[in-house]
Amino acid sequence: MADTITLPRTLFSGEHDQFRDQVRRFVAQEIVPHHRQWERAQKVPRELWQKAGSLGLLCCTVPEAWGGAGADYLYSAIVLEELASAHAPGPGFGIHSEMAVPYIVNFGSDAQRKQWLPQLVSGEVIAGIAMTEPSAGSDLHAIRCSARPEGDGWRLSGQKVFISNGQLADVLIVAARIAGSEKLSLFIVDAASPGVARGRNLEKLGNHAQDTSELFFSDVRLPDDSLLGEAGQGFKYLMHGLARERLTICVNCQARAEAVLRDTVAYVGDREVFGAPLSQMQNTRFVLGAVKADLIAGRALVDRLLLDHMDGRLDSATAAAAKLWVTEALGRTVDACLQLHGGWGYMREYAIARAYADARAERIAGGSSEVMKEIVARTLW
Repeated sequence: MADTITLPRTLFSGEHDQFRDQVRRFVAQEIVPHHRQWERAQKVPRELWQKAGSLGLLCCTVPEAWGGAGADYLYSAIVLEELASAHAPGPGFGIHSEMAVPYIVNFGSDAQRKQWLPQLVSGEVIAGIAMTEPSAGSDLHAIRCSARPEGDGWRLSGQKVFISNGQLADVLIVAARIAGSEKLSLFIVDAASPGVARGRNLEKLGNHAQDTSELFFSDVRLPDDSLLGEAGQGFKYLMHGLARERLTICVNCQARAEAVLRDTVAYVGDREVFGAPLSQMQNTRFVLGAVKADLIAGRALVDRLLLDHMDGRLDSATAAAAKLWVTEALGRTVDACLQLHGGWGYMREYAIARAYADARAERIAGGSSEVMKEIVARTLW
């Protein structure tokens, strides 16, 4: 991690540090040299998931009974932080391990866990979560994808959009309404099922190496045991999952911001303006001093959230408030640091240009900043 933020991180043990070293080597050897190529291809190769799985980098918290390590969430945080520190958002490990798989762990039947979790831990199977629709983003109540009962199963119909891991995913957690009901339910959908179609790999402003898809469900026949948990409880399950999802976003964004500051400190030290290093200019020092103050506060906030989550105390409103603050702080950081790079900051050959574009999604994905404000405001009255 960046050494520009010196706040002690006492929550990590020696075993965590050893795992971080392993993850850092993996990222340096298997991801960083290829990431620009993956950006051009708009996805990462499946083999990367299997390599990560073989080293225990996927689904760190899945219990041993289902093929996982049964580790605490700090191991997951380490994977997220090291990818972010290397400016490598392409591998959708966080979507897979921290957003999709926990639904099966927390709400799946033993049969569902046995069927899917060992393959998800190994990277043989890739997961995605399909909530967003063309007319339903942060407002989950607007979801129209539906499943109607039929015999001993279901028929699923509808459309999803902006689905991360959408081109690669083998299994999807799909939010849908049971026909005739306004309540949401969750389904485990095998992406190879007849009637499941992937649309185009969407061209995005940033995060170019991460595949993001449209998905279409045309009268997809689902077995009865594809229902995840209880019918009509999907909204409750999603609210439970969104707290962890927003924590995951916070961990990722804080580490991205620290990496941007690290790189910018190095750049302004080497760059000369009017015969002196850019780092000696008062404006540069004021800007980066303010950025560091932001990131010290962000580090303290994220580390507190990590402890709250592991103690079972992280509530949805606090996660929303943190997601709002950390993603907005990342936006301020990349903007300020790009400006200090001058014209070179606008060139994609520099990491700051790519980080600037990548960061913009974070104030939208997982619930927009405006929705986060509304969630927090509801706690005031």
